[in-house]
Amino acid sequence: MLKYNLLHPEILEALGGAGHGSKILIADGNYPFSTRAYPAARRVYLNLAPGLVNAVEVLRVLVGAIPIEAADIMLTAEGTEAPIIAEFRALLPKDVPVRGHERFAFYDLCRDPDTALVIATGEQRTYANILLTIGVVKP
Repeated sequence: MLKYNLLHPEILEALGGAGHGSKILIADGNYPFSTRAYPAARRVYLNLAPGLVNAVEVLRVLVGAIPIEAADIMLTAEGTEAPIIAEFRALLPKDVPVRGHERFAFYDLCRDPDTALVIATGEQRTYANILLTIGVVKP
């Protein structure tokens, strides 16, 4: 038994095998999980039903579990940040850079071999995708 906010065994296992520079994709319910991420990345499906579990809830738990070095987000078709990105920014440590990418460039980033974990959420808001880069645990 764990006395910790992150309890999901598959996510814990994937994070335990990841290290500095590994990437974690938190994806909305529209994301093409099977084709637009690194094929060997561990996939965890938390999309029980529309709206359950959402991307903000997943990010909130991960921020407390791992060091985050950087975050990449998918921009809207107009090249702007979706409203949910403000919620992501509020949860991330203030020194974490957030870089925006158009949709297909974002897909290419998620296909990188460093992508260790893909978390499918039931998030219904569009462009609610964030790719986290794991940082280092400082001594």
